[in-house]
Amino acid sequence: MRKIFAEFIGTFALVFAGTGAIVINETSGGAITHVGIALTFGLIVLAMIYTLGDVSGAHLNPAVTIGFWTARRFPARELPGYLAAQISGALLASFVLKFLFPSNANLGATHPAGSEMQSFVLEFILTFLLMLVILNVSTGAKEKGITAGIAVGAVIALEAMFAGPICGASMNPARSLAPALASGKVNDLWIYLVAPVLGAMAAVAACICIRENCCCTSQTNCKNEN
Repeated sequence: MRKIFAEFIGTFALVFAGTGAIVINETSGGAITHVGIALTFGLIVLAMIYTLGDVSGAHLNPAVTIGFWTARRFPARELPGYLAAQISGALLASFVLKFLFPSNANLGATHPAGSEMQSFVLEFILTFLLMLVILNVSTGAKEKGITAGIAVGAVIALEAMFAGPICGASMNPARSLAPALASGKVNDLWIYLVAPVLGAMAAVAACICIRENCCCTSQTNCKNEN
């Protein structure tokens, strides 16, 4: 339960700060700026990794959790609890923002600026790169590396900075699902539910090609998590 609650709190913080930055930027007439929004997403993830990483792994993202499960670094029995906690935390954050900013129409929801295929491919590649970094800087799904927070936070900020204006740079089904449901803007939501999961799973396959021990940190871990 401690791990599930940690994922709930961490995902709440991610969505509240990240999409909150979008909402406040719109409310304030651009005071935060696009760069500020990208940095907010990266910094909140960095902070949550160092705060909660040694408790739950600080996945904060259903695609990351499914990626770790695919890589056999995460037990299947814990998958439903993690996913439920992440989605619940994200939903609470979005409805809190809706309460605070009732006049905001989108609440930070992600929508394609161009075609659906363009955003689908972007989200796939962005999540692929994010998951690839996560798999290579972490020694296990539940361990907190010294530099893991910096690397993961930096990748999220970088990808949000250059791809955000086109696809929203979600890379996280919970982050997109919650504001979409809270705002009632569910158009194109399937892109942000499907592409990140496929991208994370593809990153596992790529990691296997790069590292011999990508799927399990040791033979003991393999036995414990299967």
